[in-house]
Amino acid sequence: MDLTISSLLFFGLLISGALATSPCASPSDDSDLSIVHIYGKCSPFNPPKPESWVNTVLDMASKDPERVEYLSTLVAQKTTSVPIAPGQQTINIGNYVVRVKIGTPGQLMYMVLDTSNDEAWVPCSGCVGCSTTTFLPNTSSTYGSLDCSMPQCTQVRGFQCPTTGSGGCFFNQSYGGDSSFSATLIKDSLTLGTDVVPNYAFGCISAVSGKSIPPQGLLGLGRGPLSLLSQTGSLYSGVFSYCLPSFRSYYFSGSLKLGPVGQPKSIRTTPLLRNPRRPSLYYVNLTGISVGRVLVPVDPKFLAFDPSTGAGTIMDSGTVITRFMEPLYNAIRDEFRKQVPGPFSSLGAFDTCFTASNEAVAPVVTFHFPGVDLKLPLENSLIHSSSGSLACLAMAAAPSNVNSVLNVIANLQQQNLRIMYDLTNSRIGIARELCN
Repeated sequence: MDLTISSLLFFGLLISGALATSPCASPSDDSDLSIVHIYGKCSPFNPPKPESWVNTVLDMASKDPERVEYLSTLVAQKTTSVPIAPGQQTINIGNYVVRVKIGTPGQLMYMVLDTSNDEAWVPCSGCVGCSTTTFLPNTSSTYGSLDCSMPQCTQVRGFQCPTTGSGGCFFNQSYGGDSSFSATLIKDSLTLGTDVVPNYAFGCISAVSGKSIPPQGLLGLGRGPLSLLSQTGSLYSGVFSYCLPSFRSYYFSGSLKLGPVGQPKSIRTTPLLRNPRRPSLYYVNLTGISVGRVLVPVDPKFLAFDPSTGAGTIMDSGTVITRFMEPLYNAIRDEFRKQVPGPFSSLGAFDTCFTASNEAVAPVVTFHFPGVDLKLPLENSLIHSSSGSLACLAMAAAPSNVNSVLNVIANLQQQNLRIMYDLTNSRIGIARELCN
């Protein structure tokens, strides 16, 4: 495994060097889409470069408790590669965004990438409370309506249909824990790189409430019937992967690879678990966590997958810092503190900060899955204060006021890793790669 990781890391360095002259250029491979962080130079929202990236992370992570609560509510109801960039907290995006086009001719939108949601949705013209960038259905020659007689209507959460006769498929949904929107299900062409997906079903937002709705919409990469993978089964064969750039990578973007072509050949994989109560989420079997050479002693019930309650561990692109159930996190933290000289202090959501000069002895944190031991690079397990005088363990307990049984492996811990989702073979692959 070490040889494979070294080879991928070396390959990533070669690719990064090749792109250095034009860091914001889209990948030449049509199967790749760029992923960009909102604070980076390649961001479409042109934000100012933050003075302190740790403050940026803390601001974004302040939405995590609401995000975890939101994920805990995702219970089943009746109802080619693209660039990726991180979103900006000041415009209420805590995630990465990807460049797509909707309609004919294509209208450019930067949509949040979300692995824990299925439906895509965008703000449409006339939307109340939306941003100035909206989709104009009436100018698209391929736009079509979907009414309640269509099977897609019953596949969207929160749908409403007339009691008699036919009509548009209206639905209401919450997002992020503190926001909601109203929308109509429609269909139109979705362009990803050079791939055109005809008759793609998505929500046309007419009104929003709250501050967490992504201003240019969301692209759902979940596992449900209206997700990108479900609507493009023959095109991408149920396979995608992403490599998320570091928040500190001002000049570079990551990538979203759609389809089996171009995925790492020797990537290590672990089985995906399916939870019928939360069918959109990507559950994995986290069997243990090591801090240094010590396997953290913990009650197995805090790691166990339980479809009846929704308990277990998920991979999520929308949460910023990894959150464990409090007893599990406390065990990890306590073992970490045993191996690093104190004293310890707090910084925002991080309760285990220490003098940065002791970072050299900080232990490696390893997540154990069947078939994969993910050893987190220090940049994925530690975060530094703006002055650089402190280093902090970059994880936290799930909020105590949330009745959640989820452990969430978040995007800070996924940065500079290639995460491959293979729904056809029900597995997730993980490999080191320089996404920047």
